[in-house]
Amino acid sequence: MSKSITDANVLIITQNWGIEETELTRPLRDLRAAGAHVTLAAETREPVETLEHDRFEGETIEPDTTYDQVNAADYDMLVIPGGTTNVDRLRVAPEPIALAKSFVAAGKPVAAICHGAWLLVNAGVLPGKTLTSTRYIKRDVENAGGVQVDEPVQVDDANGWRLITSRKPADLDAFVDAIKETLGE
Repeated sequence: MSKSITDANVLIITQNWGIEETELTRPLRDLRAAGAHVTLAAETREPVETLEHDRFEGETIEPDTTYDQVNAADYDMLVIPGGTTNVDRLRVAPEPIALAKSFVAAGKPVAAICHGAWLLVNAGVLPGKTLTSTRYIKRDVENAGGVQVDEPVQVDDANGWRLITSRKPADLDAFVDAIKETLGE
């Protein structure tokens, strides 16, 4: 782990469509503003089209690379934004599942907001973890061995790796603060 946020390399992964706008833009911009080196990796090099509340057109953002071109060994933390459609497709793609497993196996922190925890369900890394997420995937989290709580942010260090989770866009202040604290701000 980095000693300072300015030494941190953070990977954010998304599909190219269906990401909840602020769940991507806040961590991306806030972490960069704090001095972290942040890479946005999407499925393709096409622009990432975000949505507001899963239905209204949001901001379009250029990805830095594709998620099949990155390696967990090059990063200190993985961040998974939500958005129902984004994560519904992300959670069945082999590369994001492999990335999540690699971060966990290396004991590196993972942060997921809202539906982002769905990827962790499919990666099979939740047994013994306490987390929060959107209420719509509570049963999936529990069936995957996680314990679901209803808190703005949950930080869990069980099983040798840190998991930072939040429920929804309204929790972004607490979510981003927990990420910054973990990175050494």
